[in-house]
Amino acid sequence: MGNSSGSLWLGAFVGFIIIVVLGAILPIIGHLIGGLVAGLIARGGMGRGALAGFLAGIFGGIVFTIIAFLFAGAAGAIMGGLIGAALGGIMGAIVGLAVIILSFFGAITAAIGGLIGGAIAK
Repeated sequence: MGNSSGSLWLGAFVGFIIIVVLGAILPIIGHLIGGLVAGLIARGGMGRGALAGFLAGIFGGIVFTIIAFLFAGAAGAIMGGLIGAALGGIMGAIVGLAVIILSFFGAITAAIGGLIGGAIAK
């Protein structure tokens, strides 16, 4: 990585942190801002910025999916017993799938932000 380009992975990590913090408060705007910052840090043009934003969005999606799955499993465990565990597993799968789908849209939004950030930084 030369002097004219930033760090792709640092940009993705910082964008991820922003997405986690702002994503809970401003779901779409948080992803866009996180992607924008990722693209600004990654530098190197629109493609590199979009990649940094997309990676940040994917990382954020993975974290939200794990949290949602654990929450659904815990809800099933609170219901108690074998039936509660089975319901928790089913709820976890449904919630996990929904979060994965929503995370994909979040990653696309973050990639758009990264594309803009990469274009600005170039």
